[in-house]
Amino acid sequence: MAAVDGYRRAVSLPLVRRERHAFCDTALALGPDVPTLCGGWNSRDLVAHLLVRENSPAGAAGIVISPLAGLTERAMARAARAPFADMVRKLRDPGLTPYRLPGVERLTNLLEYFVHHEDLRRAQPEWQPRELPAADEDELWKLLPGAARLATRKLGEPVVVRRSDRPGVEATVRKGPDPVVVTGRPSELVLFFFGRSELHDVTFDGPPAATARLREADRGI
Repeated sequence: MAAVDGYRRAVSLPLVRRERHAFCDTALALGPDVPTLCGGWNSRDLVAHLLVRENSPAGAAGIVISPLAGLTERAMARAARAPFADMVRKLRDPGLTPYRLPGVERLTNLLEYFVHHEDLRRAQPEWQPRELPAADEDELWKLLPGAARLATRKLGEPVVVRRSDRPGVEATVRKGPDPVVVTGRPSELVLFFFGRSELHDVTFDGPPAATARLREADRGI
């Protein structure tokens, strides 16, 4: 997997841009037909999803509004008709979109592209976790509590997240006695709270019933 990790970009780029480029590198290396962790989507479908999300406000409406899902499906089908290399090229350099505004890009795209990059990587045989620089883990950690709070909004259990790479660093996701404590590197915790189960060195401590409810909950954001 080292050849498709995509971390050949200048470290001067912010993490959100590096993850976009890394996703594109991995997609091109793997091709349009490989599976992903996004349901029945292949890599072409996943690229089409990201293109619609950023470039078609009407088409993207179905991502967050279920009754409009048909609009999104049709917009994705149109996007997917283009040659795969052209799709990836457009995704790599989308030009000016609301998602590229200062401050907005990091909040809306960092976790999106990180998670979908791992959706590509971890759906492949014999995947291995990436060793991210400490500064990148710190950047993901800043957005983790808010994402975890959103992911557990329907769950009535108290939850704490704890970093395994920085002893003593933790954050409360949902207040309450006897919380479920989820421990791991920020990158792995992000994947857990985005509903992924292909994880590396994530541990759970707390009341067994509450822990089971958290692990079995629909954690999609």
